[in-house]
Amino acid sequence: MSDSYLSEEEIIDIADFFKMFGDATRLKILFLLDNEGELGVGKISEALSMSQSAISQQLKVLRASRLVRFRKVGRNIIYRLSDDHIHKILNLGREHYEELLG
Repeated sequence: MSDSYLSEEEIIDIADFFKMFGDATRLKILFLLDNEGELGVGKISEALSMSQSAISQQLKVLRASRLVRFRKVGRNIIYRLSDDHIHKILNLGREHYEELLG
């Protein structure tokens, strides 16, 4: 196998990364954070009309996958996209969708 090919482990890791974008709630959270910058669980749940526990559950998954980061402000936890790569992936997805609509 040539060096230009990815290993099986790398392929699996990348597939797992893309799976995170396959859930509508997680995508809503990511697009909201992309648009708003930083938000707490309360603001996210309010914006998406979902329970805080449902949002917290998805944020836990997004944190574990390193798609979002957080910081504590007093007793509150504020979330943001982990880096510019996530922003670019979301924009590419949006652009592709708009092209499909033609």
